[in-house]
Amino acid sequence: MVLPDPVFNDQRVSKFVNHLMYDGKKNTAYEIFYNALKNVENKLPGEEKSALEVWRKALENVTPQLEVKSRRIGGATFQVPTEIRPERKESISMKNLIAFARKRGGKSMAEKLCAEILDAYNEQGGAFKRKEDMHRMAEANRAFAHFRF
Repeated sequence: MVLPDPVFNDQRVSKFVNHLMYDGKKNTAYEIFYNALKNVENKLPGEEKSALEVWRKALENVTPQLEVKSRRIGGATFQVPTEIRPERKESISMKNLIAFARKRGGKSMAEKLCAEILDAYNEQGGAFKRKEDMHRMAEANRAFAHFRF
């Protein structure tokens, strides 16, 4: 059970911050997240959506629907496309957003996260590309979908 965060009273924010956290430093993680959202607000002055809604849309844009799992069938290994259950979808999208934010060049983690959120919101950037690649793999291996069980 994850408690909702103090500012937006949202469980998804808490989950995201938990993924973002290093060495149990939750306050630092919250600071990074809120600063990133402030930066998002500053970078999108004419946007009618709030920074939190931009973040939600960004997460939605990097959430994969399908993934490939390796299955061994009679000595051959097939990449079988499978649907992802909702909790895992959420987790994957958060982890990807954070991982690609960490890989970015930039000053602080808050700025890198802000840039990645904006990219994901505009359907570009590393995390979005990662989702597209996952879907492409699943599409390419659609012939093996009958091995699902």
